[in-house]
Amino acid sequence: MYETEANLRTESSDQIPPEVIASFGEMTDRIAARTLLPWGEHCTECAWPSCYATCDLYDPRKDGRCRRFVDGMVRIDCPTAANSYLLKIRFKRWGKLWAPATLRMKSAKQAARIEERDYRIGKTLYRLPGQLHKIVVTKRYSLKKRMATSGNTRSEGESQPTSFLLECYNPGPQTIQLTLTIRSASHSANMPFQGLFTLSPGFNRIRTPLEEIARLVDWNQHCQIELTPNEIENGTTLYFGVMDFVHELDARSPAKKVKCVVWDLDHTLWDGILVEDGSQALVLKCGIAGVLETLDRRGILNSIASKNGHDDAMAVLRRFGIDKYFLAPQISWAPKSDGLRSISRELNIGLDSILFVDDSTFELQQVAAACPEVRTMDARNYRQIPEISECRVPVTEETTRRRELYQVESVRRQEAQAFGEDYLAFLRHCRIRISISPLSDNTLERVHELTQRTNQMNFSGTRYDRETLRAILAQQHLDTYVISCGDRFGSYGVVGFSVVDIREPRMIDLMFSCRVQSKRVEHAFLIFLIRKYVDQTASDFFANYAKTPRNTPSGRVFSDLGMQELSTANGVTTIIFSKEKPIVDDQIIQIETANTLA
Repeated sequence: MYETEANLRTESSDQIPPEVIASFGEMTDRIAARTLLPWGEHCTECAWPSCYATCDLYDPRKDGRCRRFVDGMVRIDCPTAANSYLLKIRFKRWGKLWAPATLRMKSAKQAARIEERDYRIGKTLYRLPGQLHKIVVTKRYSLKKRMATSGNTRSEGESQPTSFLLECYNPGPQTIQLTLTIRSASHSANMPFQGLFTLSPGFNRIRTPLEEIARLVDWNQHCQIELTPNEIENGTTLYFGVMDFVHELDARSPAKKVKCVVWDLDHTLWDGILVEDGSQALVLKCGIAGVLETLDRRGILNSIASKNGHDDAMAVLRRFGIDKYFLAPQISWAPKSDGLRSISRELNIGLDSILFVDDSTFELQQVAAACPEVRTMDARNYRQIPEISECRVPVTEETTRRRELYQVESVRRQEAQAFGEDYLAFLRHCRIRISISPLSDNTLERVHELTQRTNQMNFSGTRYDRETLRAILAQQHLDTYVISCGDRFGSYGVVGFSVVDIREPRMIDLMFSCRVQSKRVEHAFLIFLIRKYVDQTASDFFANYAKTPRNTPSGRVFSDLGMQELSTANGVTTIIFSKEKPIVDDQIIQIETANTLA
């Protein structure tokens, strides 16, 4: 919902690409209920009403309020969208969207009827003359705000929101940072919830789980919500769809990020069929090289599952100059589902983090039946792969080197074979070293990425957003540890993160990249922590462990070190290392620490 009574302008949806219109329509049948937040245009530095007389930027609307968007809130009818329209907003500097809110929800059908009625009333009121318009519109918007903030308590059986959902199309070439701020209306409330969204060029859909917001926001009273674009040029344009708390049907966590795209070859990467047309007749599909390069920079791996002769196919990839992008290619006449399982094993990633691309409906269905965890895509849509939300990840120094790290790991595995069953001897041969430093602004982005990607060695299951990481930085009672790793073959980069509450002391979080699994890095780091805090406090050391089927094998590290389980509450097991126990260190791993951790 928006200020229909103060914004009459409409425009055609022809200005928006068809694929973006289709994206705005994807949630229509999935939203069971939503709030009706009455969004209005506001200023980030508003001092209403005195600023109307003192601010050089004051630009009066028809109702006398300040116009903070160049053209106001422009309606674009879009029947397929979840709320049947989009809002086109050209932001002036200092402009923001603002709305009061509770969590009272309406069914999707009720919400649609209320929005349609509001639009009809708003069009009528907008046409009222002069002072009458100003009086009526002011009262009308005040009524909408009161309705939005009344009745904080949900009725029995009323839907619980699953997330705050934001849909936005960024038509420009530049990434835009957008801040979501939610604060309780009470002046005595604690710090607000804030989330920083990255709006990449193209369509964006961002969910913020309600439980994350509820950590800081008291929903027993109404709240205020702001969406503020950061450091934009005057007139920057964004198109908004849903901007509400929603309850989704069959609501699940947002899809896991794709870690590897697995490609077919014939009529997928290239036009033509190798065994029928011959290698010289094949032509690389337009834009494929750019898609591969984009995924590679983002740290998303590429591989191949194709029914072809291995050597002949690799020769074609070398001729096209793209063979370097593909890890663990599975090129044979075996079922492609077998190839996907092999890729999963060799790269040590879950099948649920793979996207398989093929032009054949048969092959897509065969993979879907044999490996239901794998996501599939028709090869006709290959250009869209970098734009889907599961492949949208920030580019960091670490992501640009991920393929190289996996290639180095392949060399490690080959050398390991020479040591036979004496695995510890091989680890000593590797000369593994870890560097430990506190979390900082320089490492925050990589740690954020790590928390989103780890599964098998994430001992809490926590996935921190950037704002939570910044909040952790500000807590004096929390020690943070960023773990980097390298060996004689090269660098793994940042591979781990841990948080310790020094008041007990208790390790409340620990996670590692699967790239260092079975290398005893986790053993060395835990020994470092235990030794540090037992020596400093002369007390027992505690740790939290949220067991899952995925992290149970790695969780054996706690018993390896002689730690014992004490109790379990709310799915979290408390583990203790007694101060009386001797600390046994195999000294396989060399540890380097920053001065601040000494």
